[in-house]
Amino acid sequence: MAKLLQIDFPFTGPFGSEMAEALRDLAVSITEEPGFIWKIWTENESEKDAGGIYLFKTEETAQAYLEKHTARLKELGVEKVYAKIFDVNEALSKITAGPI
Repeated sequence: MAKLLQIDFPFTGPFGSEMAEALRDLAVSITEEPGFIWKIWTENESEKDAGGIYLFKTEETAQAYLEKHTARLKELGVEKVYAKIFDVNEALSKITAGPI
């Protein structure tokens, strides 16, 4: 069963197109993670937060990526990383055009 991973953390920027340019290589590398299906990047410049919503094939691959990404963020000085892993209700998500 697919697993949705939600991650957010304090982030001072860059945002918008500058973020897209600065993190392009990271985005490409994420697509190569085991079990990765897709990611929606999130940002809130006024609240100084960023993160993403990911879909992975299994709980194990979502958890492995969470551990890897949390360690990477901590190396960059991010002290608090908030994350949850959810089951995906595929039947209801299909009705509401969820990308699964």
